Amino acid sequence: MRLAAAGTEDAFAGYGWPGTPGTDGFWAGVGAPAVVPDGDGGWTALFLWRGSSPVAIEFESWSDPVPLRRWADSDCWYAEVRMPARLRVTYRFAASDAFHADPFNPAGAGGDRSIVATPDAPEQPHWPVGGADAVLPVPRARIRWASERLGGRRTVRVHPAGGGGPVVLLLDGDDWLYLHPAVTAFDSAVAAGEVPPVTLVFLPAKDRVAEFACRPELWEAVRDELLPLVAESGVPADLERLVVAGQSLGGLSAVYAALEYPELVSRVACQSGSFWWTPDALRAADPLGGPVGGVIAERLREGADLSGLRVAFDVGEHEDRMLPHCEVTEGLVERAGATVRVSRSASGHDRAGWRHALLRDVGWALRA
Repeated sequence: MRLAAAGTEDAFAGYGWPGTPGTDGFWAGVGAPAVVPDGDGGWTALFLWRGSSPVAIEFESWSDPVPLRRWADSDCWYAEVRMPARLRVTYRFAASDAFHADPFNPAGAGGDRSIVATPDAPEQPHWPVGGADAVLPVPRARIRWASERLGGRRTVRVHPAGGGGPVVLLLDGDDWLYLHPAVTAFDSAVAAGEVPPVTLVFLPAKDRVAEFACRPELWEAVRDELLPLVAESGVPADLERLVVAGQSLGGLSAVYAALEYPELVSRVACQSGSFWWTPDALRAADPLGGPVGGVIAERLREGADLSGLRVAFDVGEHEDRMLPHCEVTEGLVERAGATVRVSRSASGHDRAGWRHALLRDVGWALRA
């Protein structure tokens, strides 16, 4: 789509926003980014910002920043962004002073992020729409965990969805509390019969790189320190059935735990696992350019019996460089005897794309 020349009335009418850009009448009709077909099987999205200074759109692990252009001498700034088919992406506006959520978009992710999806992206039932000022529910039950193995103190929230049941350990738990409302989503999915009653344990990370690397400290601390505290918390929890749900480095850590601590971890929901990881990868110029599958693939090739493991893998279909690492790991895990589910989400490396897979795959992991 080509916009009319600057100064033309109804310049954005093709996106459903008639009127002269910058006028009060125009702004009164503006909503979330308008997304229209581009004629080549993809989409073009129109983003708007109202202000006096330049801004740029920053997308979550999908595109380079896109600067907005000013419409004539108005307070209207705009950008037309080409998007592929099937994409859900988190974004924010970067100004000189701060980051901002899209004030016209009701779909938020925390105080300074918004979410946009192309019309062909699958729906994400159970995840409510909440703006940047939404106050997400935080479980009352909390555990003050002073870990001897990991050091430091952290607050672990616990929520019995549907009255409680098997423990679902959510790595990067603060993201699922304060950016994406997992409490609400799991409650809804349990009520709909898509996930059995579960007890959510939101595990925050203090140092993701250190804690989620392929090292034993985190999982020994979970086994010997955290889970006994959950058992003593008074919240109903079935510790005999544990699902570990992790994304990115958290997904790497979850699969590592299943390999090295099978008596502890026998069910995993892994989204976009960082299977490129090796001890030297983060010091390399190109962290994803090393051996395909990283240390997890190397460990699997040495031999492992994963016949007791049930693991669901998901990765964004737009994560081009992640896909080879994930694909080789998925195949090796299945070859080692695990029961494996593989899917692809309509996203890049983005928690907005992992949300539906989280619910679906936790439900699948507990069906056996």
